[in-house]
Amino acid sequence: MRAPTTPRMPRALLWRREVQSTLLLAYPLVLTNLTQAGIQVTDVVMLGWAGPRSLAAGALGANLFTIFLVFGMGLMTAASPIIARELGGRFNCIREVRRTVRQAMWSAAALVVPAWLILWHAEGIFGVFGQDPELSSAAADYLRALQWGLLPALWFYVLRGFVAALERPIWSLVVSGGGIVVNAALAYGLIFGRFGLPELGLTGAGIASAVTNLLMLFAMSIVVTSHRRFRRFHLFGHFWRSDWPRFVQLWRLGMPIAAIFALEIGIFSAAVFMMGLINLASVAAHAIAIQIAALTFMVPLGLSQAVTVRVGLALGRGDKDGIARAGWTCFALGVGFMAIMALALLVLPYPLVYAFMDETDPANAPVIPLAVSFLSIAALFQIVDGAQAVGAGMLRGLGDTAVPMIYAIFGYWVVAIGVGLALAFGAGWAGVGIWVGLASGLAVVSVLMIVRWMRRERLGLTR
Repeated sequence: MRAPTTPRMPRALLWRREVQSTLLLAYPLVLTNLTQAGIQVTDVVMLGWAGPRSLAAGALGANLFTIFLVFGMGLMTAASPIIARELGGRFNCIREVRRTVRQAMWSAAALVVPAWLILWHAEGIFGVFGQDPELSSAAADYLRALQWGLLPALWFYVLRGFVAALERPIWSLVVSGGGIVVNAALAYGLIFGRFGLPELGLTGAGIASAVTNLLMLFAMSIVVTSHRRFRRFHLFGHFWRSDWPRFVQLWRLGMPIAAIFALEIGIFSAAVFMMGLINLASVAAHAIAIQIAALTFMVPLGLSQAVTVRVGLALGRGDKDGIARAGWTCFALGVGFMAIMALALLVLPYPLVYAFMDETDPANAPVIPLAVSFLSIAALFQIVDGAQAVGAGMLRGLGDTAVPMIYAIFGYWVVAIGVGLALAFGAGWAGVGIWVGLASGLAVVSVLMIVRWMRRERLGLTR
């Protein structure tokens, strides 16, 4: 890799500038992640108010939906490093960027059709995994409303990646912030029959989320077609014109990313099914603990999205030192934040759980102590969860996705599942054993990701 031809600067100044650039790019992405996660958290909170059975059914349905959503998000993520490299190599590459965005949206449309078919028949899938028939039926009703929000959510994610690659992610934050307000109002009205809306329970929660995703896509489309920074790309021009080489490039780069995303979320979804084999209280407690852990994860996830762009831009410039600075800066920020969150989960478990459940309701008595015990394990894996998320983003910026996918298969589906099953059902640890298995898998993946990055750095990063 050739050395950059920029003027020499003191190393301390270069690192300080990298921190500043990273934070400017990352904070809107982090806040956007938090607001998007807040949409699901809002549903979980309101379903928790409706009772543990509604919460358990909602968790069952949401976890199956999230597998397809996260897989699609992983596939769409491939557009960001491609756009970043194109912009890093030549700023005025309007046609190339437009084609990448268009083919990413085509890819999302191709993905959701089989996903819709599977989600429509979710009740049978739950039955195969031995879930309670009443919970399975309620979860299926929820999914038949929620599933129509999948395509708008993925298209919004494509446009969000586009504005992030142009280092203007604040717009996705604005749209997502509005989305959480709209979803909260719709969910409250449709679940409990407020504001003159029908009382639809779980189905109402699904409708609220689907409508919110559609409105967020509409709002982001207005932004990218009207803002002077974005409209020059004419993103929706010639939308039906194919670009099969770029389509294949997206799938070749995106499938390993999607697989990593799906493998990680899949292991947490598998944990829900394993909890269902224990009892209803374990499912409800898991739903609470995983939502709290998911909120803290939004920060390293945003940093991983930022580092993919920062590394991709440096790679496009041929700046080896810039690649290393971008990677290690995000890694330090992500791990440092998660260390603080680990302490918070250890110190404040009960107030966090009470935000999701009424502690005075006798029906919640078996759920609350379980949720607290799960959070104590979640505190232990905060640091390694942040490390593996940022590490994957660092490698994505280099276009390195195939080997990290193998790491994810081994860590999540060999270590996490193996340890979780052995402790939960062999050693009799029940739900705590499943969470220890999750922590073990995340630890293995984080170590493998960082070792991979260090090896790429020693070899010149591009080989």
